[in-house]
Amino acid sequence: MTTRAYILGDSDVVLWGISSRERLSRQIASVEDLVLVETVEALEGADAAVLLRADFLYEVRTITALMSRRGVLTHEGTPAAAHVDQSELTNALALLNGETPVAGSALERFEARDIQTFERSLRRTDPPTLLPMLEENHQALSNRLYGSAYKGVTDLVTKFWWPKPARRVVAWCADRHITPNSVTGLGVLLMLFAGWCFYEGAYVVGLVAGWIMTFLDTVDGKLARVTIQSSRAGHLLDHGMDLIHPPFWYWLWGLGLAASPTLWGLEANTLYAWIFIGYIGGRVAEGAFHLLGNTAIFTWQPFDSYFRLVTGRRNPNMILLTVFTLIGLPEWGFLSVVIWTVLSTVVLFVRLFMGLAVRQYSGEPLNSWMEDPETAAAEHPAAFRTFSTTRSAYGDG
Repeated sequence: MTTRAYILGDSDVVLWGISSRERLSRQIASVEDLVLVETVEALEGADAAVLLRADFLYEVRTITALMSRRGVLTHEGTPAAAHVDQSELTNALALLNGETPVAGSALERFEARDIQTFERSLRRTDPPTLLPMLEENHQALSNRLYGSAYKGVTDLVTKFWWPKPARRVVAWCADRHITPNSVTGLGVLLMLFAGWCFYEGAYVVGLVAGWIMTFLDTVDGKLARVTIQSSRAGHLLDHGMDLIHPPFWYWLWGLGLAASPTLWGLEANTLYAWIFIGYIGGRVAEGAFHLLGNTAIFTWQPFDSYFRLVTGRRNPNMILLTVFTLIGLPEWGFLSVVIWTVLSTVVLFVRLFMGLAVRQYSGEPLNSWMEDPETAAAEHPAAFRTFSTTRSAYGDG
């Protein structure tokens, strides 16, 4: 069933280069089974309607959460949006326009915090965004949109190092209407250049290119979210690149060494094989964990969220390569990546088998430790503060 959406009013506040009505139009277009109409008359005959005031700020997940519940969404008691049947359309429009509905209206009212908290796709837990669009709050609103684009559980580089500088670059790109796909395309070129540098043994130049590429990998995703410009092609290119290139970088790094690397009697080709086996094995363990319930492997328990900070993925491994190169030991940078990639995968498989055992014993699907925010905050306060959001992305630290 397709639901029709209608935008009421407007706002003079422009965030990340987009007007309120344009942002809402893009958000509505990204929600499945929701179609924007331009007039109130076009709502007539619809089974259900979503009404959104343009003088409020929403996330896409605010709208999708509203789609699952009938009633009026309020901000501190003020009606901001509604999802209603045809029978209550007139009353909902009256409420959102500041008028008095007809007697007998039974519209339920609820706040954003009442509809959804834990977001699996971004591995974070906080109420969906619903804020009045006021010019005096422009900076806070911009911070909210940028912060809500960030994962709560990710690697230490993305979580602690990139948020503030990436915000400046995202703002620069948004002001100039640079698309996320353009940023991703530049990242692809840098990825290829870094790989070539590693193969040639030009490790410092390659590392510079590689770090810029990893930074742009953060920028393109956040730019897509704050400007509502995600596309299927961009998503496939970005995530496909992220998925494929890391083990090839390490392999090319090994080929670029002055002498073939060896470790504990293992020859270079064996080490290259272990890099690919370890990397692919880790991805397999992560994918298999999804079959055990409603959580990813890194959001099952606090240990897993902490482990995600340093697990043998590209950014933590780039730290190892950089540190050893700066002290003149690029061969040990390579060997440390081999060791850490394999050890990380062993940990992931241990967690996978532990999850399987718990699933079999309990007979219930596994859930994230952050699924219930109140319980998570009470039982694991330090972990909850760290992983419920990425606070520095909101300008909080």
